[in-house]
Amino acid sequence: MTIMFNKTASSPPAPQDATFRIRVAGLSAGYAGRPVLRQLDFGIPALAITALVGPNGSGKSTLLGVLAGVIRPTAGELYRAGGRPPAFVPQRTAVGGLLPLTVRQTVQMGRWSDRGPWRRLTSRDHAAVATAMDRLGIADLATRQLGELSGGQRQRALMAQGLAQESDLLLLDEPTTGLDPEARERTATLLRDLAADGVTVVHATHDLDAARSADTCILLREGRLAGRGHPDRLLTPSALDRLRQPA
Repeated sequence: MTIMFNKTASSPPAPQDATFRIRVAGLSAGYAGRPVLRQLDFGIPALAITALVGPNGSGKSTLLGVLAGVIRPTAGELYRAGGRPPAFVPQRTAVGGLLPLTVRQTVQMGRWSDRGPWRRLTSRDHAAVATAMDRLGIADLATRQLGELSGGQRQRALMAQGLAQESDLLLLDEPTTGLDPEARERTATLLRDLAADGVTVVHATHDLDAARSADTCILLREGRLAGRGHPDRLLTPSALDRLRQPA
């Protein structure tokens, strides 16, 4: 799928490289009167884990929103292989904790992309929900209200909702925030298993350990691409210091 925004006559043709799940060219995006992303060009490899790294305000969440299709770019092109819509898991702070939902109901919402909110779930839907909760270790929380959970438990419930969509593209915004070390390690193992199962994972993170365990990193600085490549090459002390300096 190729999505074009303000395409110019000089825009390059869509690449045919099957190793990339997503390619963007000249991508810019932002909000009313406030540009955030500026002329980004990069590819996201298929069947791998990509970490988006950068300080607050660098555009990580905005980029995830663009890749998820919830934020419309102002310019550029987005090439997305595959047929199923991406599964997008926002930060837990972006989801109200006062919603009168149980954990199971929260995870079941992940099936709405297939069934819609009003149709009854099938046995296959229920199986996908159960599998997602098991993989995140929250089956014992199924009847708890979302507002009763700790921050880390709520984050795992949201991740289970994303897994329940059974998409081959999983987009996560700060998935390890609020998790204890054991849960962070479990999350890292889960993401690796998902990539091995055929899922392309993209996550924004401040956790450098999580970033270093990714297959590739994209560094953002004030909405611009500051680097791209293997974490061992990119996440050096000098490179991270430059990210924190004004452009």
